[in-house]
Amino acid sequence: MTSSHGFHPYHLVDMSPWPLTGSISAMMLTTGLIKWFHQYNMNLLLLSLLATILTMLQWWRDITREGTYQGMHTIVVMNGLRWGMILFITSEVLFFFSFFWAFFHSSLAPAIEIGMNWPPVGIQSFNPFQIPLLNTTILLSSGATVTWAHHAIMESNLSQATQSLGLTIILGIYFSALQAYEYIEASFTIADSVFGSTFFVATGFHGLHVIIGTTFLAICFVRLFNCHFSSNHHLGFEAAAWYWHFVDVVWLFLYIFIYWWGG
Repeated sequence: MTSSHGFHPYHLVDMSPWPLTGSISAMMLTTGLIKWFHQYNMNLLLLSLLATILTMLQWWRDITREGTYQGMHTIVVMNGLRWGMILFITSEVLFFFSFFWAFFHSSLAPAIEIGMNWPPVGIQSFNPFQIPLLNTTILLSSGATVTWAHHAIMESNLSQATQSLGLTIILGIYFSALQAYEYIEASFTIADSVFGSTFFVATGFHGLHVIIGTTFLAICFVRLFNCHFSSNHHLGFEAAAWYWHFVDVVWLFLYIFIYWWGG
């Protein structure tokens, strides 16, 4: 494989400003959140969000150019990227494992400070057969539609791939809207004992992952519309589909143990 860096199949990336601007934006985002929480001033937070979005768009543009037009993503490079995504999802599994650990630690042997009851006295948990069950149906359906999109791409069926991927994005947005409504209608807050803390941290971070996954799929939708994917070269979509299936599986555990058993 001939590349600008010599005769080898590897991709030695060029110097890029985006890791630097991304890290600065992340620091501004954290500082902006603290300023918003303590001083009710969102100026720095909004500036950091704008900087983060601009960094993401330009970084994605560069990687899309490398993989689609410049031929930098060889088989060896794609295998490395696949392993990187696998390790990233593994780290996310361990991330959520810590939340489940905290939940089971508190629920299996409730402390005397919360009345030795679970849920604690005075907390009215959600009915698992209302919005949580609907959200479960939505995410399971979205897992089916994203698999449909994957098979359509492998069969070079652009029409079905576009329809199924668009439907997956709509289902992801619908899930986020229902979870926001659920939070607004909740009878308890994150400050209501360890139950509120574990519930909102676990489900809230999952909701954040749904938003990230929906954005991931939306970028893939734009790329699919621009014919960036082929039957044997669609690693960007493959990574998004893996991530979305991970989000689905985590939700099943959340629904069974936190909404149904724990509630």
